[in-house]
Amino acid sequence: MSRRLPPLNALRAFETAARHGGFTKAAIEMGVTPAAVSHQVKALEDILGVPLFRRLSRGLDLTDAGRAYLPALTRGFDRLARAGERLREGGLAGRLTVSVLPSFCAGWLAPRLVDFQALCPEVGLSLVSDPGLVSFGQGEVDMAIRYGRGIYPGLRSIRILSEEIFPVCAPTLLNGERPLRTLADLRYHTILRNVDVLSGEAWLYWSNWLVVAGVEDVDPESGLGFTEGSAMYAACLAGAGVAIGRAALVESDLRSGRLVRPFAGLTRPADFSYFAVMPSANLENPRVAAFVDWLRVAGGVEEDSGEGS
Repeated sequence: MSRRLPPLNALRAFETAARHGGFTKAAIEMGVTPAAVSHQVKALEDILGVPLFRRLSRGLDLTDAGRAYLPALTRGFDRLARAGERLREGGLAGRLTVSVLPSFCAGWLAPRLVDFQALCPEVGLSLVSDPGLVSFGQGEVDMAIRYGRGIYPGLRSIRILSEEIFPVCAPTLLNGERPLRTLADLRYHTILRNVDVLSGEAWLYWSNWLVVAGVEDVDPESGLGFTEGSAMYAACLAGAGVAIGRAALVESDLRSGRLVRPFAGLTRPADFSYFAVMPSANLENPRVAAFVDWLRVAGGVEEDSGEGS
């Protein structure tokens, strides 16, 4: 998937080697051997499918791909370094309580928390899985992660992850008696749909996919309806039908092969994004700032995009 982040150690090895122009000085900064740095960079090149360095007798030279990749990585690591500095300057190890959507926590956030723990072990992170409104005035929650347009009156919102949408199903549906090849094949399968979708999320409605594809003999209101996305995905995993998946929520299931995308290349950008939301004053809390910085790096969001109040 387009937002799957390569291992942070590999990213750091490339960024450090690029700054120093060689593996030896990078190894000194990272506290490892030059061979270890070289191995991490090669692993990153394999993941990305492009060479990042030209290995020359006089040292390393960035390829065009490496030169294009480096600035965003440097900004990201600078941001993470600042987050660590804020924690050290505050001299505080304490609790950070985050209200998070249950489906987002399970599908995207939880599998990545090991990286945050390694970066900021002083932070005692508590995740409250709750899709409802947060009463920040009571002081129990420091920040929330929500899915929307970033408009939360009286609060600061910072975009941490964009989203893509596409149909998904269990692999058993691909090659059965009625294999899935195009949207027209949905006439032979059960449609799974979330009935609590907001009207602004156009591509979470099957009707819009069918109209664009020119499919007229499939009822978009047929099949099974769910008020909770996690229940819909559970039914999809069990082979009950075809669902419209949000990339962040089905990422791990796609990687494991428990879900597949039956219609190759059929993807739409989501109308909404994921935002970190909090009172502006809470961003002065070093733990909040560090977590938001990490979220933006993990989500691949540039520092100057998607902020509002």
